Amino acid sequence: MRTVTYGAAVSLDGFIAGPNGEIDWLRWSDDVDEVMRAFWKDVDAVLMGRKTWDFAATQSGEKHSSRVRTYVFSRTLSAIDARGVTLVRDDAADFVRRLKSEPGGRICLMGGGEFARSLFDAGLVDEVRLNIHPVLLGEGIPTFGDRGTRVPLELTECRTIHGGCVLASYRAAR
Repeated sequence: MRTVTYGAAVSLDGFIAGPNGEIDWLRWSDDVDEVMRAFWKDVDAVLMGRKTWDFAATQSGEKHSSRVRTYVFSRTLSAIDARGVTLVRDDAADFVRRLKSEPGGRICLMGGGEFARSLFDAGLVDEVRLNIHPVLLGEGIPTFGDRGTRVPLELTECRTIHGGCVLASYRAAR
């Protein structure tokens, strides 16, 4: 069975972006680049909700790997015109459950808030990897939605990376 990993860069107070989607507080380093390269070498599918897709689609210079398939979950979009991107209008939990049972590599869950919470609530997220940045944003887009089921986690890795960031990895304790 494939692994779904929720990965995000987060502020110390638990936001993935400022209130208007700002990410200017993120610290990039060779350490982060190394962590990202190691993680992405096994990823062949990306899951994101419409809000994350809207943000990702505005980023210039983004290149899409032909070996990574992106699935955007939305009931409001009617189409997506991007190579390697599939619009999913079906129930997210059912779709991800089927995807996990198919052969393939790691599945990366991007974004946060509502969409990620729905997959946590369905018991479909296996790992959480957070790059915690030393900044308090005060408000913004939360890493996890406000309400949902309790999800116990087991720490699998914790280390400092350049810029005062902490990489924390957890496995869902089912």
